[in-house]
Amino acid sequence: MEVPEIKMVVGLGNPGKEYVGTRHNIGFRVIDSLAESLKIDVRKKKFSACLGSGEFADKKVILLKPMQFMNCSGQAVAAAAGFYKLATSNLLVVTDDMALPPGRIRVRMKGSAGGHNGLADVIEKLGTENISRLRVGIGQSDEGMAYDYVLGNPAKADRPLLEKAITKARDAVLCWIEYGIRATMNKFNPP
Repeated sequence: MEVPEIKMVVGLGNPGKEYVGTRHNIGFRVIDSLAESLKIDVRKKKFSACLGSGEFADKKVILLKPMQFMNCSGQAVAAAAGFYKLATSNLLVVTDDMALPPGRIRVRMKGSAGGHNGLADVIEKLGTENISRLRVGIGQSDEGMAYDYVLGNPAKADRPLLEKAITKARDAVLCWIEYGIRATMNKFNPP
């Protein structure tokens, strides 16, 4: 019997009830949306993360939420990727992005962390920038206010945009699992 290909989707966020609705936890919210759609229970504790696995499009899907704080997410990702012997091409990291307006998403095959400390830690621990990522726009903070902004709750006007973006990001992840990164970029990135 053939072993299905494994795809791992990592959502970045901060553990703890006080961070649940914050802008920085968009990655966790996308994982929650995927878990609901795919009927995957993401509560198993392993690799200093919460994870769950299931199947979609004839592939084994692992959903991972690192349970260290955002800036230390890389260790859990590296541990899980090593355990499952994942090629980086089978890994997708979902994160918030202040450079994108609320509600926009952008999918990339590789690149720098773009100022995102959680993504920077993942890149450092895996030793490569060749990691696919899906960024969900949360909008720009005022000068010098980034820390408070990302750890704050979205403005009322932004909430519907972010809800739509979470759904769109979930759909983009499903496309990535089934068809790969190039097809996902072609379909979901703005022209």
